[in-house]
Parts: sequence; structure tokens; C-alpha cells
Amino acid sequence: MGSMKELKVNLVRTDVVTAAVPMEQHRLPLSNLDLLLPPVDFGVFFCYKKPGSLEFASVVSTLKVSLSQALVDYYPLAGQVVANSAGEPELLCNNGGLDFVEAFGDLSLRVLDLHQPDETVQGKLMPEKKRGVAAIQATELMCGGIVVACIFDHRVIDAYSANMFLTAWAEMARSADTSLKPSFCRSLIQARNPGFTDPSLDEMYVPISSLQPPSEVEQEEGHVDNLISRIFYITAKSLDGLQRDAGSSIKSTRTKLESISAFLWKTIALSAKNRDQITKMGIVVDGRTRMGNNMKTYCGNVLSIPFGEMVTADVLDNPLSAVAETIHGFLEVAVTKEHFLGLIDWVEAHRPEPALAKIYCRGNDEGPAFVVSSGQRFPVFEVDFGWGKPAMGSYHFPWGGSAGYVMPMPSPIGNGDWIVYMHLFEEQMNIVEREAGHIFRPLTPVYLGL
Repeated sequence: MGSMKELKVNLVRTDVVTAAVPMEQHRLPLSNLDLLLPPVDFGVFFCYKKPGSLEFASVVSTLKVSLSQALVDYYPLAGQVVANSAGEPELLCNNGGLDFVEAFGDLSLRVLDLHQPDETVQGKLMPEKKRGVAAIQATELMCGGIVVACIFDHRVIDAYSANMFLTAWAEMARSADTSLKPSFCRSLIQARNPGFTDPSLDEMYVPISSLQPPSEVEQEEGHVDNLISRIFYITAKSLDGLQRDAGSSIKSTRTKLESISAFLWKTIALSAKNRDQITKMGIVVDGRTRMGNNMKTYCGNVLSIPFGEMVTADVLDNPLSAVAETIHGFLEVAVTKEHFLGLIDWVEAHRPEPALAKIYCRGNDEGPAFVVSSGQRFPVFEVDFGWGKPAMGSYHFPWGGSAGYVMPMPSPIGNGDWIVYMHLFEEQMNIVEREAGHIFRPLTPVYLGL
């Protein structure tokens, strides 16, 4: 894959797309759970085979018109993040619009290196967000295939919300009924009076002022620059095998996500400098189902990131089932309504000082740390704009922190396989490819049938 011709993308045109109907300007506060996110963007992209006899100009017209319609319901995406009187970020809903970029790439889908998105997606197929809350790029490839990529301000929406938006946008492009109407009602995520916070939340989240500055060694090593991204696939058979191995002796079952997370923890722990180092692993939990049925259509962040920590030797020496049991244990704490209500209250007690999940704050002498976020709701089968389902789709989140990030998603093949996006330090990625290459296989055009 590394010897392939380099992808060159020419930006042809940039337009600003606004909501199809006029919007009255107003401010929308970010929720307490939004305030836990730093100013970081995440992306998604979808690859489509040549859309029959449709010209690219017609494709772009459909995308723009339907996007303008979708922004009527998803109006915050056409706004911008500004500071309120307390210095906290909030949304100015002014229908300022978002950038829509048209581009041309000089490769075909069948030779596009999707395994190494740093070389193809980042800075080429993924737009740069220069204004507002989101940006979109549609790239025509030499074969007539199309890549549609979007980037979002994570402080405004999470992956669940982005999935809702993408599905609605595609439905409008097909003139289909919209399946869900979004809600931006912040009263659904409101601190209690009086509030109550469990002491365990102080172990999961930390005010920014309490963070340790990076050590001189870390600054010299430039850890952020060593983070790289890869996309793999894992077969349904391998997933089933991991799940069997992650079961305990009392025949309790573990989810596929718990099982793959345990396997990755044991693999990435091999990168620790010594066996006495503390290594951490967290899993993103969506609180919508825990908070009640009225949260199903809520747009915004409803996330918590519980994590566990172990001495590296224990992660390496214990069987997969024991590591999976540890993961199951720290997850149980965060899958309740009370946990999310307490987290909302915790943020309220610390405002206006920003805070952050501790798993993202790697200590100076700590070992490897990473977060797994389930992307099983990723709408790879739903984002059909009228010319067919994507041949490939993935999140793209090179967030640049000091902890790795892993996002497994359903494979577009539809056979039970998973696509796995990884953003790890280069040494960790090398270990994954060397020690777990039989499980995590490089994503190739051949696998995707391109």
C-alpha cells in the first residue's frame, strides 16, 4: 500500500450553504455534558462507486439542496460557537451557514489507500473547518466515484447526533420521509437543585486547572506528532472467537465490544516502558437510553467515559477473560441514569471552569492509555443520497491528545465483520500490526469489492 501513487486533490469551488428558510438569530447554550468536550473536531467520510450516468455537477446540486433542507431542522450546524459572558462556549444560531467544498482527486477508488487515512483522508478528502460548526467536502475521483466527507465541532454534537443528521440529510436527498426530528431542548440535560455528585466522578473527570503540565521529556519527544491513524477490518469469525475467549469460567458472556477492548488492552500494553507502569483503558458510554425515552432524538453530547487502570504486568499476565471482567466492572458504574445525572451536577459545581475526562490526561510517568468508542450505530447503510449505499464509510478522529482512540463500526459488506478505526502512537500501532495482525487486517479495496 505504501508504494501507491500519492493522492492529489484539487479544490475546485467552495460555497456557503445555509438553511432553506430564514432563521431568527438566537443563542443556544451548550449543555453541561457539552462543556466536558475540548474544542476538537471529528470527521466522517463515505465512499461511493460511480453513480450511474449522473454527472458530478448533478450530484453536488442534490447534496447542496438537501443539505439546505436538512439545516432547517439541524439549524445549530449553520451557526457558530461564541463565548458567553462567563467565558463559556455557546452557540450563536445565526444561519451563517457552513462551507461546502467541491474537489477532484487523481486516483480511483480501487487504488485508494484507506488503510492509511493520514495519507489520503486527512487534509485531502476531509475538509478543513475554517468557519462555523461543520464543513463538508464532495470529491470526484478519476473513476467517477465520489467521497463525501464531513467534519463537526465535537462540542456541539456527538457521534449519535451526527448519525441522525447524516441519515436525515440522505433521506431528504431521496425525498423520503425523515425518520427522526432532532431536539435541542437543553432542559433535558439540566442540573438538579440541590445537586448530588458521587465521589467516583472525581476519579473520572478533572478541572483543567488541576492538570499536570507535560514533562520536559514529553515536550522534547513531541508525543502528539507520533500519533498515527489506521483502518482495519476484523472478521465476524474473529469477533466470535474473542468473545468466547473473553467469557469467564462461570460461563458469563461479555459483549463483542468488551471482548475486543480487552484484547486491544493486552496488545497495546506491550508498548509500556516497564511492567510496573500503570496502563489505562476507557470506553465511551452513550447516556440516551439511560436518561429516558425522550432522549432518543436529543442532539448534543450525552457521553461519559469510565475507565479502568491496571499495572501493565497484570494486563499482560492475566487471561483475556480477567481483563474483560475488569472492563465490565468499570462500565457497570456508568450505565445508569444516576451516573449521568450526577455527571451533570458535577459539571455544574465546577462551572465556569472547564473540565475534561481523566482518561485523556496521561500522567508524566504513566503507561499507554486509550479509549474505545462503539460506532455500531454508524449509518453506513443509511447514507444513500439517491445513487446507492456507500461502498465504505468510517469515522476519522485524529484528535491529537495523549491517549489513543479506537472506533469499531459495522462493515459495509454486511456480513458481521467490523471496520476498526485506530488512532494510536506509532509504536503502539506497530505492535498491533505485528502482534495482532491475524485479528486486525489492513482495510483494502479488494476487501471492499472496489
